[in-house]
Amino acid sequence: MVERSTPLPQAEPLAPHSDDPGAASGELAKPAIGGRNAARQRSTKQAGHGPGNATHGRMADRSNWNARRAYAAIDLGTNNCRLLIAKPAADGFVVVDAFSRVVRLGEGLGQTGRLSDAAMDRAVAALSICADKLRRRHVALARSVATEACRKASNGPDFIERVRRETGIVLDIITAEEEARLAVLGCHILLEPGDGPALIFDIGGGSTELVLVDSSGPVPDILDWMSVPWGVVTLTESESFDPEDAQARDAAYRRMRARVVESFAPFARRLPQLADDDRRLLGTSGTVTTLASLHLDLPCYNRDAIDGLIVPSESMRAISARLAGLSLQQRRELPCIGKERADLVVAGCAILESILDIWPAVRLGVADRGIREGILRALMGRDAPLLSSPTAQAQHGSRT
Repeated sequence: MVERSTPLPQAEPLAPHSDDPGAASGELAKPAIGGRNAARQRSTKQAGHGPGNATHGRMADRSNWNARRAYAAIDLGTNNCRLLIAKPAADGFVVVDAFSRVVRLGEGLGQTGRLSDAAMDRAVAALSICADKLRRRHVALARSVATEACRKASNGPDFIERVRRETGIVLDIITAEEEARLAVLGCHILLEPGDGPALIFDIGGGSTELVLVDSSGPVPDILDWMSVPWGVVTLTESESFDPEDAQARDAAYRRMRARVVESFAPFARRLPQLADDDRRLLGTSGTVTTLASLHLDLPCYNRDAIDGLIVPSESMRAISARLAGLSLQQRRELPCIGKERADLVVAGCAILESILDIWPAVRLGVADRGIREGILRALMGRDAPLLSSPTAQAQHGSRT
């Protein structure tokens, strides 16, 4: 499957602005610094991304032209709608605008099999803002993807057509494997150096992707992967209990953990046996960034402090257990959680602990980047190698 790139109309430029507190303007190709393993940074030139790898006149001209272009990526997930607009730079790309809004597109999907009218209205409203930003930023190439909610919903294709008609955005409903590939492409640079395979995961709203990679080359090879239909929205909606009853909360958490572990079991049996110290683990999701913020006891979310952070896994387990025991109101009062995440974060904790069960790494890497960054790297690096799994190569074909 070749990535769809949609040219967009131009309009007047907009002054620099960002509505996404987790994607501040600035260079995103490197992990944030400030006491967090800065030596782990790898030049994106090695991976062929950005204009720095042009070696002759024709390529240099193309690279200079590309550097003036704005590229965009939209990720419409089960819970969030996210946009990132960036321009190429020698060592990656520079973000010029970003947007993120909780839309809960998959709300109630597990019970009805359909996207609700209210959820679709919220998503279309957010995508209309994205469309306006694309026009105002003179975006030349964009790719917009939809994930698990649209994959599962019986009215998913009708919703995609409504979005095209009302906003002009053409959403591509990607497969779970493509979702995993893009997430890895967007965050793999934050993996700790080391030998042997590493595990990268993405906890979404409607699904969780686990990807085993060989990171010995400049771009990881996918060795194995799995997607399970449990994300923070779907797992939360799978449990009905009294949130004010401490015993009921504990029992529901244990059931969520058991449900996810059972789903992970086929993948867990295929994982290599390594010493815990040799296991490398990297997570990209609102769950891991939220828990990392609590680990640092931040008064509010700070991407610079989180992206690239390495956290002891036992600390993340302890925070997960604490959150699972709190009432909904108590979670709402915690910094970096608030009302929007308070009812979903416990399901994320259950998924995270289940991942640590099957891949008990001593440390967990935290990435505030993923599918959007993967899309941008692919759009900007058409002549560079992407993830080199045979399946991915077959999906994307040759590029010139």
